[in-house]
Amino acid sequence: MNAAGPLPSLWADRPYHRHWLLAQAEGLMDFFQYRAINPKGGFYDLDPQGAPLTTHNPVRGIHASARMVHCFAIAHLLGRPGAADVVDHGMRYLWEKHRDQTHGGYFWQANDDGAADASKQGYGHAFVLLAASSAKVIGHPLADSMLADITEVIETKFWEERHGAIAEEFSQDWQPVPGYRGQNSNMHLTESLMAAFEATGERPYLAKAESIADLLINRRAREEGFRVAEHFSEEWVVDRDYYHPNEMFRPAGTTPGHWLEWARLLLQLYALGGKRHAWMPEAAAALFERSMTLGWDKEKGGFFYTLDWQDRPDKRSKLWWPMSEAAGAAHFLNQHVPSAFHEESYRTIWSTIAAHFLDRQNGGWFEETTEDLVPANTLFPGKGDIYHALQACLIPLFPATGSLTKVVQEHGAAL
Repeated sequence: MNAAGPLPSLWADRPYHRHWLLAQAEGLMDFFQYRAINPKGGFYDLDPQGAPLTTHNPVRGIHASARMVHCFAIAHLLGRPGAADVVDHGMRYLWEKHRDQTHGGYFWQANDDGAADASKQGYGHAFVLLAASSAKVIGHPLADSMLADITEVIETKFWEERHGAIAEEFSQDWQPVPGYRGQNSNMHLTESLMAAFEATGERPYLAKAESIADLLINRRAREEGFRVAEHFSEEWVVDRDYYHPNEMFRPAGTTPGHWLEWARLLLQLYALGGKRHAWMPEAAAALFERSMTLGWDKEKGGFFYTLDWQDRPDKRSKLWWPMSEAAGAAHFLNQHVPSAFHEESYRTIWSTIAAHFLDRQNGGWFEETTEDLVPANTLFPGKGDIYHALQACLIPLFPATGSLTKVVQEHGAAL
């Protein structure tokens, strides 16, 4: 993949490619829409064949419920029958079961008996904000109440003005869990703050998103040669020795998939903010180049899950979500920082997804493969999430100017 040479025509402009992407999105919605519904509330995690992993009092993670709300709000905007019912199912579970009606905030995990994990985590609260914002766009009756509630919680409990970012975790009664700040929760809050700004027009949401991006990318990632550090002290000093046994949410080292995710989010933030911050497209292009240079397996394809601090592959599994984020980032770069490298990367990414991540037998995507791109289930037990893959399929079909809810609402009739 070379940056030199004339700009090629974009796959995203070709009718066949657009039809193919829409068919992949439809397949994902077909796979999740009815299989994932738990009649007792919330959503099942699914096994590789699409059956519930467990039907006896399963734990529901707040991010999974919120992501289903977001994705099926998009599906409703596209005109998919039954999608609004999925949004309603998820919103009611978030509001009635995940929300702590005694202390405020939202439980990290819930089950049929109540809170399975009553901690209050920034990552989960970021996705509640996304769900409420997406639900507001389609006019769900709980959206305004949830949006006001989650905004107050983020503002009064999580937001640290002196850093311009959020704290990570609290106990149920809001005792701080000391010693750690994380980029992952702040990155997803950036996504959600932009969606809230688009849903409400209230600029404080956008200002917070810009503040987080400045801290994590314009300062900390730039200091690391546009490698995004994951883990920090309370004073936002990089913690290179951090280890947590839950490598799904807090992997050690660096994670190229998050560099890719930030590349897209920065360009979205650049567009929403009126293209005032010239550093954002520069940083987005640098993050993407670093990801493709250091994180992409040049022999076998796919992104290594993590790198060590010497840029060597550490956890060598190839996951679906970095592939998804790479596709979205390449599309945004093609629109804002066009180059042959970005389009060639876009084609390589989708060709690798098509060859190794689509489960043509059972439906959906393989969420994990080995280094050799053979389906595996070590970090992820099955197919628990539509969010990354659905967005990857839909983002290239729309202008690179905002969140999917915004652009689908404005341009969906043109599909």
